[in-house]
Amino acid sequence: MEPPSKVSLPEKKWQMREADATVYMNFMKSHCCYDAIPTSCKLVIFDTKLQVKKAFFALVANGLRAAPLWDSKLQKFVGMLTITDFINILHCYYKSPMVQMYELESHKIETWRGDSFQNVYLKFPGPFLISISPNASLFEAIYSLLKYKIHRLPVIDPQSGNVLHILTHKRILKFLHIFGKRVPKPAFIRRQIQELGIGTFRNIATVQQTATLHDALSIFVERRVSALPVVDNHGKVVALYSRFDVINLAAQKTYNNLDITMQEAVRRRTCYVEGVIKCYPDETLETIIDRIVKAEVLTPFCPSTRGWRVPIPALLPVQASVLAVLSGRYY
Repeated sequence: MEPPSKVSLPEKKWQMREADATVYMNFMKSHCCYDAIPTSCKLVIFDTKLQVKKAFFALVANGLRAAPLWDSKLQKFVGMLTITDFINILHCYYKSPMVQMYELESHKIETWRGDSFQNVYLKFPGPFLISISPNASLFEAIYSLLKYKIHRLPVIDPQSGNVLHILTHKRILKFLHIFGKRVPKPAFIRRQIQELGIGTFRNIATVQQTATLHDALSIFVERRVSALPVVDNHGKVVALYSRFDVINLAAQKTYNNLDITMQEAVRRRTCYVEGVIKCYPDETLETIIDRIVKAEVLTPFCPSTRGWRVPIPALLPVQASVLAVLSGRYY
């Protein structure tokens, strides 16, 4: 007859919760970045000698948010061109509708992102291109995304030096959503996001509908947010304006007038609100992840009630959801 277990009931529960919390962490550690690369996807690469304006037009034409930069002199990838770069250029060089932005019209990528003291990008400098090997685990990829506070991580083949894919939070979530069904679901995945403390529920960045589009760009630059709730004089949310809406200014060639009001900017928008959905604090993390994956968005908008009023709403970063799922802090 075996002796009775010396482990107390509270300790057993703690051990079960610890094991429960590491389910997704172990899943990500057991899969490499190559596993998450889709069988077919679009990848555009820019030479640093390309004109900045043409590069942004190409992003719009291909429906992309970022592209790796290739330096033909150094024969290597040296960075990424993103929507954030476009926002930084407009915010820095815009003067008035009467003054043309020659920096956007004439600069090549290499001259704008070079060592000039006027370089806009130096506000958020990076000494090297942050990338990852296809053989590295997805857990390492998530660690890099969170550590460096980036949204896109190039997967580069160490042998050929070629970029295979641009890994994002969205892609990792989708991989987890599809293949994570093979592992038991931890208990915290069924808890409400307000219980887990996921999202930003205080000091929400918003923009008045009477403010100018340039004012909105200033908030994007200073607060580094993915989307802005547009509010009226009563604090009611009347629209959402995302970073992707800004890149559409290039497609519409309307970036030379940033003095228009946000109300007008939203009205001129030719597409639906790209990259933003709604969720609610009383919904579970599982529900939110499922919605994000199906909608393929980056920033869920989270009113704490079924109404739309500020300062009640919150912006829920996808990376916070990923971190919550993998780290086991919320259970």
